[in-house]
Amino acid sequence: MAKKGVLLVNLGTPDSAATPDVRKYLNEFLMDGRVIDINPVSRALLVRGVITPFRAPKSAKLYKEIWSAETGSPLLYYSVRQQELLQKRLGDEYMVELAMRYQTPSIEAALDRLKAALVEDIRVIALFPQYASASTGSVYEKVMRLVGQWPTIPNISFINSFHDNPLMIEAFAQNAQKHQPEQFDHVLFSFHGLPQRQLVKCDHTHNHCLKSADCCQTLTDVNKFCYSAQSYDTARLIAQKMGLKKEQYTVCFQSRLGSDPWVQPYTSVVIEDLAKQGKKKLLVFCPAFVADCLETVYEVSVEYDGEFKQHGGEHVQLVESLNDNPLFIDALEGMVKNR
Repeated sequence: MAKKGVLLVNLGTPDSAATPDVRKYLNEFLMDGRVIDINPVSRALLVRGVITPFRAPKSAKLYKEIWSAETGSPLLYYSVRQQELLQKRLGDEYMVELAMRYQTPSIEAALDRLKAALVEDIRVIALFPQYASASTGSVYEKVMRLVGQWPTIPNISFINSFHDNPLMIEAFAQNAQKHQPEQFDHVLFSFHGLPQRQLVKCDHTHNHCLKSADCCQTLTDVNKFCYSAQSYDTARLIAQKMGLKKEQYTVCFQSRLGSDPWVQPYTSVVIEDLAKQGKKKLLVFCPAFVADCLETVYEVSVEYDGEFKQHGGEHVQLVESLNDNPLFIDALEGMVKNR
């Protein structure tokens, strides 16, 4: 009997924490027209001439802080674990492959393995809970471009987003319980940032995005594909699962790059404000990530913790990502089978 194919795709990670590998990764990542959505010539000059020559050595130092001699990149390690656990869960009827949008294992190689196995269809799941053109959109564009070159194209289906998946929400809330949430003064839901212009591009009505201060805070038919609106919805659902009131948590956005305005409020600003208000202990979720990575393990646990202490706070506690939580594997299984 023909197998069903499953392709899990995460963002990517350098092959090592060495500067040349980090530079190679950053070049591929930032040269994607959906990531830095400007004129291709300007993008090449900016990325290869300005960003990567300066950013690669700095990023390499940070990657060395989170790199394990035994398991390497945490993002790759947990992505492999997710693939292995999902394969075990689905059984021999399915073939589960893992790829990274940038670097290895590549999408092209994973698709070639599925093609060689003569799978009858392929379910593609980009491992980003909230849809963004620069992440999910880029993955699906790449998959369609590659498969579009095949002489015979199997049935292919995609998951646009899973920001409100009940099992994922429960897994995040479960991960928080080990830290005794009631012991913290405030909870942050810190999502990866995006330039505001990318949000505006996703507003097909051209009459909603950033037209009001609260345009993203309720999910509607107009903003249902908006990364920021989906982020607020994810935070609302996790907070609801934990029994948090609105005044007990804040949604914010981290990891901004460059001088253009990004989605606000910025996590660094929120952390400073909370410290000045006298908050001492913060519990921080990063629900844009399904596997721990540089942005969670280092940016939150080290950089934001340090900034918080500088302004009078005492401790920033990261809620671990979904990683190999069985509830998340349950969620992935449901996404595969509920076709």
